[in-house]
Amino acid sequence: MESRKQEVVFELPMTLRVHKDGHVERLTPTDLIPPSTDPITGVSSKDIVVVPESNITARLFLPKITDPNKKLALLVYFHGGAFVINTPFITPFHKFVTNLVSEANVVAVSVDYRKAPEHPIPAAYEDSMAALKWVASHSNGDGPEPWLNNHADFQRVFLGGDSSGANIAHNLAMTAGNPETGLSIGLLGIALVHPYFWGSVPVGSEADYPDDKSVINRDYVDRVWPFICPSNPENDDPRVNPVAEGAPRLVGLGCKRVLVCVAEHDVMKDRGWLYYEALSRSGWMGVVEIFETQGGHHGFYCNDLEPEKSKQLTQRLAAFYQTDAPLFR
Repeated sequence: MESRKQEVVFELPMTLRVHKDGHVERLTPTDLIPPSTDPITGVSSKDIVVVPESNITARLFLPKITDPNKKLALLVYFHGGAFVINTPFITPFHKFVTNLVSEANVVAVSVDYRKAPEHPIPAAYEDSMAALKWVASHSNGDGPEPWLNNHADFQRVFLGGDSSGANIAHNLAMTAGNPETGLSIGLLGIALVHPYFWGSVPVGSEADYPDDKSVINRDYVDRVWPFICPSNPENDDPRVNPVAEGAPRLVGLGCKRVLVCVAEHDVMKDRGWLYYEALSRSGWMGVVEIFETQGGHHGFYCNDLEPEKSKQLTQRLAAFYQTDAPLFR
């Protein structure tokens, strides 16, 4: 065991270790939960292969249908995990999306993108965009997946995600703002929960954030991007620091509504506020809102959906996914 410890060449605490021989050891639970019909909410789920060539998969969620003729808003969701761990198929994310689908009454596609370090950035972005284009192929009602053909309203498409998944949602929305992307649908909104944004220069409370306050501390976050993106390891890469000097202007964000959710005790909280403020003054012609959970830490809702603050977050997200386009657009 001791010799094994000495072979570790990189570690993210409680997340992953990389050994000298190249073996990647992921330290988080992998309690896979099969798709089913939830007995409490009536939400049904099933797994599909989205892009066979690169084995991109997803879990689809359908709320209990009371009116088969009514189209429902569509949520494309990207899970968190520092781009290195987790899938839609483990219990925390399955339960979180199930509750969200029930509360918001939306159809959801929860995407399983490839993970670093085996598949470094930009693999996660490429997989997520491929999944979004697959979803868009159903917009005329003749795609390969009947749940989307029969129940999804492609005038009300949202992207959502937490942590690294929120980072993906932002970057896809930036790409969607480019008319040359080839995306055949528009995005109504994006909801970013505890978004993984960072930078080389501390902002707000980051400089004073004690490194022993939580696992997700300054040192942890400083090390993530250089590890997952060795081709451009700077923490001011615009994909992780959207307000960095020289980053694409946020005025080009390709959606009409944005909700940013932050947590009081998250080291990345002030990055979420900075994004909200920068988008507000960018000239972007949309509506941006921010919601802060008092007493919450990064990703608190994944550990337990029952506490009041987790329920409040789910309800706030559900209300966002029920909104229409702003009247002035």
